Amino acid sequence: MAIFVGCLVGFLLGEIVATLLIQISAQLSHFPGGLQALARLSTPPWWSNVCGLVGLWVGFGASIYYAREHAGLKSLDHQWRIKSSDVYFVLLGVGCQIFVDLMYAPFHFKSLNKPVNHLFGAEHGFTFVLVGVLTTVGAPIVEEWFFRGTLFRALDAGMSRRFNRVGTAGAVLVSACLFGLAHGEPLQFAGLAFLGVVLAIVLKQTQRLTPSIITHVSFNAVAFISLIAQRAGH
Repeated sequence: MAIFVGCLVGFLLGEIVATLLIQISAQLSHFPGGLQALARLSTPPWWSNVCGLVGLWVGFGASIYYAREHAGLKSLDHQWRIKSSDVYFVLLGVGCQIFVDLMYAPFHFKSLNKPVNHLFGAEHGFTFVLVGVLTTVGAPIVEEWFFRGTLFRALDAGMSRRFNRVGTAGAVLVSACLFGLAHGEPLQFAGLAFLGVVLAIVLKQTQRLTPSIITHVSFNAVAFISLIAQRAGH
């Protein structure tokens, strides 16, 4: 329970730090209208998105540190080890993205690309690459360490002691739903929760962070490559 609360506090801390960083950046760049104007933009400037990500990661990092150093959550043995067989998790990530796309396809939602447009907007060149690297590689590493390596493992340890295998299933579902909610995109929730379930199972089965990170990176990379292809076609 202490780690679960610590994760919630870390998430809120991350939101606060992100807001402060964005506000400082807006003042330094003399952005007209400040935070209120930024909040109304569907495609904010790249520095706003970068500050938002970095600020949130600060909170995640604080939660990870607390769980390990003060709440007794031990690191997984060989959690960063890479195996040759991990290449299959690339295929798993791609497959998950394809499955999610097919899941949404019958509904013809016009705003499904809103998160991608929000992050990349009209960026090009260096800033496009920077945001691409942060969202495709940086985000999966930090999020897997936080959501699966810390939050899910803490929930699993607590719930499985009480309910055995049913507790583990509950931990998978709860952590997956929190993962989906944390992105703040109601329309994307089902797809993100599905991905959260897959990633939690991957960590549970492999007892390493690397496979879930590779799966997550591959999932995000499909969307990023699709965006590049879309822009190249115009």
